[in-house]
Amino acid sequence: MRNVPLADVDGLDRDVLAIGTDYPPDHLLEFHEHRRAQFLHGATGLMEVETADGTWTVPADRAVLIPPRTRHQVLMRGVSTRSLYLEPAAVPWFPVRCRVVAVSPLLRELLRAAVDVEPEYPRHGRDAAVMELIRHEIQALTPLPFDLPLPRHPRLRTLCLEFQRRPDVHAPLSGWAARLHLSERTLNRLFRAETGLTYQRWRQRACALHAIRLLAGGATVTAVASSLGYDTPAAFTVMFRRETGSAPSAFLTRGAAPG
Repeated sequence: MRNVPLADVDGLDRDVLAIGTDYPPDHLLEFHEHRRAQFLHGATGLMEVETADGTWTVPADRAVLIPPRTRHQVLMRGVSTRSLYLEPAAVPWFPVRCRVVAVSPLLRELLRAAVDVEPEYPRHGRDAAVMELIRHEIQALTPLPFDLPLPRHPRLRTLCLEFQRRPDVHAPLSGWAARLHLSERTLNRLFRAETGLTYQRWRQRACALHAIRLLAGGATVTAVASSLGYDTPAAFTVMFRRETGSAPSAFLTRGAAPG
């Protein structure tokens, strides 16, 4: 199925539904939720997923697992998706929190085949086998550290969202503490309680994920390093590898120069 609203087929008695959708540039799917679990794969572009708990950056050829009944919004940056909607009873192992995963070459080909399957495919035969194999492949995928937890504390969450839009690796804790009228020690305790990370660790991950978005948008490694406040591209690359497990060049738009 391609460019079909989920509501048109959600009630079908099939464990797995596959829908391919093409989105206009910078399209925002505002907060909503699904009855089914969702496997959202971007064949192109980059997606930014937000829930009450955090944000997830999903570069091309990765995917995000969204649990059933999870309110979320998605910003689509030049994205063509291959979505799977799975009956919760058919995926009891599905995570309870969103998770970005690497997509194996086998699963990538299965997704291409799945979106051409009729919604009421026969319960036995080739199409049913494709959907069954897809479930096994999803369960075996490797999680990626592309999530950024967000606090529920309203004023702290506002500062975190502001920082995500204009990150600076040197932004001091003292500036945040002053805006919240808290001591630095109290703020760091609040950060840990709300996100599970120290301020410094959260700041670094926010910078790494923002860098992925810039690299996917065509920026060079040198330009990204400078925009985040790094003195040299080498220093930025060390941080980026530590946070993501990959070199910045792995996220460059094809044809973009690394320098």
